[in-house]
Amino acid sequence: MTPFSSLFGDRSGRRRYLASLVCGALAAGGLAAAGTAALVPGTASASSHREAPLISGTPQYDNTDVYAFVSPDKPDTTTIVANWIPFEEPASGPNFYTFADDAQYDLHVDNNGDAQSELIFRYTFKTHVKNKNTFLYNTGAVKSLDDPNLNVTQTYDIDLIKLRHQKLVSKTRLADNVPVAPSNVGKASMPDYGKLRSQAVHKTASGASTFAGQADDPFFLDLRVFDLLYGGNLSEVGNDTLKGYNVNTIALQVPNDMIRESAKQPVVGIWSTTQRKNARGGWTQVSRLGNPLVNEVVNPQKDKDKFNASAPWDDAQFLKNVTNPELPKLIEQIYKIKAPAEPRNDLVDVFLKGVKGLNQPPNVRPAEELRLNTSIKPAAHPKRLGVLDGDNAGFPNGRRLTDDVVDEALQVMEGELVGAKNDLGDAVNENDKKFEKYFPYVAEPTSGSRGPLAKGTKSGTDVRSQLGDALQPAGASAGTNNTVLIAGSAAAGAAGILLIGTALAWWRRRMQRPY
Repeated sequence: MTPFSSLFGDRSGRRRYLASLVCGALAAGGLAAAGTAALVPGTASASSHREAPLISGTPQYDNTDVYAFVSPDKPDTTTIVANWIPFEEPASGPNFYTFADDAQYDLHVDNNGDAQSELIFRYTFKTHVKNKNTFLYNTGAVKSLDDPNLNVTQTYDIDLIKLRHQKLVSKTRLADNVPVAPSNVGKASMPDYGKLRSQAVHKTASGASTFAGQADDPFFLDLRVFDLLYGGNLSEVGNDTLKGYNVNTIALQVPNDMIRESAKQPVVGIWSTTQRKNARGGWTQVSRLGNPLVNEVVNPQKDKDKFNASAPWDDAQFLKNVTNPELPKLIEQIYKIKAPAEPRNDLVDVFLKGVKGLNQPPNVRPAEELRLNTSIKPAAHPKRLGVLDGDNAGFPNGRRLTDDVVDEALQVMEGELVGAKNDLGDAVNENDKKFEKYFPYVAEPTSGSRGPLAKGTKSGTDVRSQLGDALQPAGASAGTNNTVLIAGSAAAGAAGILLIGTALAWWRRRMQRPY
């Protein structure tokens, strides 16, 4: 990481950086959430991890990020990636991470700019348990998705719902009973997780490809801004807060002609929602996400749950959160950097409609959607700053996995597009794991067995044959026969338990005798 002193020079330079960081986050994010939409494609500075009071308590329904990009290896298709369940600790068993059975996970497409869904790809899941008399997620090493040792499995269906002015036109089943890639329990349980990942990629008759399962969280940034904006001290900035955590991913690759209005109108707006079945059997929307950072720092507490339950065509109700954002005022209080004058009308057009001539559809209605021009070919050498660095295939034209949306948002919020050149950022420029070159592109999840090896064990050795060495007491001689020691200890322990049991039985009989 480049020291901030060299990046920004003196303390005042660092303060300007921080201010823009927060301002960019709130302003950019604010827009996005707001009534006119939300950072439409371009400026987000964090993903939606635990962003609202109600959804933070129900992670299975919490959508963390949405990505949309023209597929680099198949430019006649578009890939949509949406993630759920923030901060998955890889070793958090015995109940690992599943999609909810009582949820509808929806990917929305607006192909004419009216802020309404013309297409919805709906994913619904079902959990299967082979043996309910064990606590184990898997009862042995898992070598395939249909391995009997994989005790808890999931399958899913996909329905394509076509709408016109919010009225149902048709509903088509695209796929059913597709297997989900499991949580990566560890090397002993899943010795070849890559094989399981590949088996979970499914091609539909319509020419689409789909994947659902665990993956490394692809978002990268320093999220500790919530510690009162780094406490006025930037010395600890530059750590990827999401490193080592996983998410549950839904990835869908579809032909461009399947989702866009026409070759002449190739811009689509994309967002995701989660509906949960309520006690009466109906469905209630509990999560919504297009651009990142909308609900974290733009919407105040009173609007967060409302935003998650709302639709893009109603975003005008949040407009004040964008034109009068809270974040710049906080920066001014902490870093004494004057907040820009309000109302922030300068942010509305740029972030809520798409960039004119790039990814703004005709007759656009401002709304919180991730907007993508499907006619722009993928870049041979993608640049992390996307459009700001001359790469029109990147953010804010959609969002690729490698796009550094935090840095781009900060620079745009500080006036990069109006001549105020700057080089702002959070010093986290790439993900901790490399992404795949082919669908589903997301990196494999971090394994639950990522910790240091136990004393006496060697990498790649069957853990059962190393049990004695693993339990070797500190300081014990290398020649000790630990297997014999453990067996002897177990026998002695069993004998002791037998003696204690006999004594207790004798004591109980004695206590029951009349005096």
